[in-house]
Amino acid sequence: MVTTAPYGAWQSPVESRTVAAHDGRPAFVGVVGDEVWWTEPRPAEGGRRALVRRLPDGAVESVLPAPWNVRSRVLEYGGQPWAGTVTAHGPLVVFSNFADQRLYAYEPGTGAAPRPLTPLSEVGDGLRWVDPVLRPELGEVWCVLEEFTGDRPTDVRRVLAAVPLDGSAAQHRDSVRELSDDRHRFVTGPRVSPDGNRAAWIAWDHPQMPWDGTLVMLARITAKGEFADVRPLVGDLGPASPGGGGAGESVAQIEWAADGSLLFVSDVGGWWELQSIDPDTADDGVVASRGLCPARQEEFGGPLWNVGQRWFLPLENGTLAAIHGRGTSTLGILDPVSGELVDSAGPWTEWAPALAVHGSRVIGIAAGPHSSYEIVELDACTGRTRVIAARHVDAVDPAYYPRPQPRTFTGPGGRDIHAHVYPPHNPEFAAPEGELPPYVMWAHGGPTGHAPLVLDLELAYFTSRGIGVAVVNYGGSTGYGREYRERLRGQWGVVDVEDCAAVARSLADEGSADRARLAIRGGSAGGWTTGASLTSTDLYACGTISYPILDLAGWATGETHDFESQYLESLVGPFAEVPERYRERSPLHRADRIAAPFLLLQGMDDVICPPVQCDRFLTEVAGRGIPHAYLTFAGEGHGFRRAETIVRALEAELSLYSQTFGITRDDIPALELRT
Repeated sequence: MVTTAPYGAWQSPVESRTVAAHDGRPAFVGVVGDEVWWTEPRPAEGGRRALVRRLPDGAVESVLPAPWNVRSRVLEYGGQPWAGTVTAHGPLVVFSNFADQRLYAYEPGTGAAPRPLTPLSEVGDGLRWVDPVLRPELGEVWCVLEEFTGDRPTDVRRVLAAVPLDGSAAQHRDSVRELSDDRHRFVTGPRVSPDGNRAAWIAWDHPQMPWDGTLVMLARITAKGEFADVRPLVGDLGPASPGGGGAGESVAQIEWAADGSLLFVSDVGGWWELQSIDPDTADDGVVASRGLCPARQEEFGGPLWNVGQRWFLPLENGTLAAIHGRGTSTLGILDPVSGELVDSAGPWTEWAPALAVHGSRVIGIAAGPHSSYEIVELDACTGRTRVIAARHVDAVDPAYYPRPQPRTFTGPGGRDIHAHVYPPHNPEFAAPEGELPPYVMWAHGGPTGHAPLVLDLELAYFTSRGIGVAVVNYGGSTGYGREYRERLRGQWGVVDVEDCAAVARSLADEGSADRARLAIRGGSAGGWTTGASLTSTDLYACGTISYPILDLAGWATGETHDFESQYLESLVGPFAEVPERYRERSPLHRADRIAAPFLLLQGMDDVICPPVQCDRFLTEVAGRGIPHAYLTFAGEGHGFRRAETIVRALEAELSLYSQTFGITRDDIPALELRT
């Protein structure tokens, strides 16, 4: 029987605790011997990342018990935190532990506890490690070292380093052997050629972000395991960086092929495309790369937010496993000689940039509109795919899942705006005839990122209660080529705000949404877009702002971490040249224009978007008569990982909408709004 009830008042089995229990996804998949290993979230265990493995018989077990947390803080966003191999004693894994950021070595099955390989440091935020490459023949692990040299977040250097596996460096920093110098501000982990004679890595400098311009660095490895003859091979940092050339070329990933050629993804043609180059030809002064799958106008790479991301990997028969797509993504097998690309079959519309290969098997992490992220294996010989771990299990009857509508809207100047629209949906309820639903615009983080077309129980939490959601991949989002991505250059706080508003107005104009009950929400960069929207337009009835940027000038002058400390140079403009733009666009300095109720959510340990930004904003809002609430969460950083935090934040957000939209609900705590 279908019950008639107002939109937003529907009852749903998608509870906040259900959402929290299924928050996060598996990541950083790899192969150790014949076993598949990865990390996965534990919201109920303080939000730690557990290292787990799938045994040959199919059983899955945790490698390390609580409180071990396999997660790196390099660049604060982290990256590949572990590497493993098989020795005469069994598996050996080296991993970064989140609590102290030391590297540890662990041999499961021996009975011995993990032993530290690196020392602590009392300087700044210490020593951090990411993207390890095991070199057991040298008795070392090679990785990126991030070393703080002072107390400021920008007092930091990054180099490639070799750490002894015998633990001799656990007490002494001097026992760590540096492989590269610190000529570049940022580096990824080394990739060693099949013959062991060369190493390559990606580097870039301020003010560039890795999607603006990078260089591929090449070095000869000496008999002593040192780097010599270091030089750039391909890439372009762009004109804004020392030594930069043209407009910039972003190389997002590199790998060696069995024949000694270097494979990479570059956006020099406007899309991240697969390329190949012979370093020996480059030694002769002729740098000529070859496109492996040209003219598809699809992305074979993405933004390098995490060190060690992998969109492609070579297989033993010379073909390549490659993630590619436009807006969505799929996994295919590419013949680099013919350019033929054969895609795998399956229900997945998004593949995480985390591939591993073992023989003819490709292991990835994929999700679809009706399934969460799973560990998927593709047999490159037969083309067969199967889920081998982290299998999606319906937390509730899938009849309550949202039903996405991928759409393209028209924005200012006739530009395209990509979005996923999720109308209210609940098989047990229908709205009264003639009533239009409330809608919330979701602005993703980054902003150089995108919202995937996958099942998200957080979405279902709202849509199953009768509140529609439109997830907007506004101009600046990835997945649609460099031109779309660079719409935000100098226009952050303008294009993103306009695009979200254009989607909201279009939904209202076509009769899909109630114009009087539109809202906006987002976290991090999405929190910025939300704050900027609420202080520049009267379109929205309310908004939810999570761990946001609210003061551009503060964020540009020491209030964030090193990685993004000059991000605004491209998103807004050079601070030294346009300081007034930083002030004019900041919600902090537009607080007198806000007229809609809002909810502000903030982790107190956030070093990327620190609480001080919220504090200043609330000081400006105080006494203006605007209903608002501010919830803080001790122990949470940038993004919420603990189950109890996720529950409180979701219920508070629903309460904001209920109060603002005039919806009666008695199944959630009432959010206290103050003025």
